Amino acid sequence: MDAGIKHGLLEASVLTALYRQDSYGYRIIKDISPYMKISESTLYPILRRLEAGNYLSVYSVEHNGRLRKYYKITPTGKKKVIDFLAEWDEVMNVYKYIIEETREREDE
Repeated sequence: MDAGIKHGLLEASVLTALYRQDSYGYRIIKDISPYMKISESTLYPILRRLEAGNYLSVYSVEHNGRLRKYYKITPTGKKKVIDFLAEWDEVMNVYKYIIEETREREDE
């Protein structure tokens, strides 16, 4: 998969994992991994970028005597997910065009 496309999909997936409720790194990985491969070494730089872009905020909660970082999507992050979905409709139209054209060419 193209790196730029994968990057955008990963960011949208992380924000979507936080859309309904706050979460922490390991849980985010578990939520996303049925749909695409993601590791801790991939996730945490994405979380830092999203925080720097004001798409999410971070707070800590004590869990079993240790502090656990939780991530919360911001209104700006929610807008980014909505914008992604709107753009994805256009991507799907291009995908359909490519599929149709290549099938027609194969028949020739």
